[in-house]
Amino acid sequence: MTLHDRLLALDRRWVFGVLALFVIIPLFIDFSVPVTPVKEVREIYDFIEGLKPGDYILLSLDYDPGSMAELHPVAYAMLEQCYAKKLKVVTLTLSATGAQMAEEIVKDVADSCALYHGFKPQRGVDYVYLGYKPYPGIIILGMGMNFRIPFPQDYYGTTLDSIPMMRGIKNYDNIKAVINLSAGNVSDMWVADGNARYGVKLALAMTGVMAADYYPYYQSKQVFGIIGGMKGAAEYESLCKNPGTATEAMKVQVFAHVVIIIFIIVGNLAYFLGKRKNAPTQESK
Repeated sequence: MTLHDRLLALDRRWVFGVLALFVIIPLFIDFSVPVTPVKEVREIYDFIEGLKPGDYILLSLDYDPGSMAELHPVAYAMLEQCYAKKLKVVTLTLSATGAQMAEEIVKDVADSCALYHGFKPQRGVDYVYLGYKPYPGIIILGMGMNFRIPFPQDYYGTTLDSIPMMRGIKNYDNIKAVINLSAGNVSDMWVADGNARYGVKLALAMTGVMAADYYPYYQSKQVFGIIGGMKGAAEYESLCKNPGTATEAMKVQVFAHVVIIIFIIVGNLAYFLGKRKNAPTQESK
């Protein structure tokens, strides 16, 4: 049996098995992958760092549990950065399956601040969680007039006017920026209905497969920053000096990409060997 025949006879289960093995191995090896933040990620970090204590910022956590791996690290790092800066953080979700997940993020980061920063942000004073409402475009437009139109109450049923933090905010004019973490087309609505309609200062964090589609908005300055996928999340963690799951996942990505490249080379080798084998010889002509 020739090398070409052996390559063609390779069971695809071996490919999946080898890839799985090289995804697991890095988890047990103690090493780090250098991460260099790109300009569009650094701009979001620098913007938040430049805000003053008491400034308002809105984090829209518009993703579901299926996208946690890529977007959770950004949410945790960014929320902790906002709390550490003593910003007033409004959080909400426009994803139908994200309400409880978003609430968990807000609470977990508040608890971690008590452990690592010596203070615990208070609900209603330092942050507000508005919860979920359907029809994202309508909600975004409604908040442009008054947050109380789509959200007369927060997630826990407390009227907004009775929440101390919300007495200083009416609409987008009172917030410094919106950071949209999304795994779907809600980002389009934030660009069209938030930025284009109301001039909201907007930044996006999204899954890796989405990021390329939104760079035209960054180039046209409709958004002032983009965090794309797991790599972008790791870059943001490095800027915050808060390494987490995204930084750890870089080890896995390096190994997995090397294995995939090797299999691509093997596949091309099989193709060219087959082409050479089937090429007509001088005698056959």
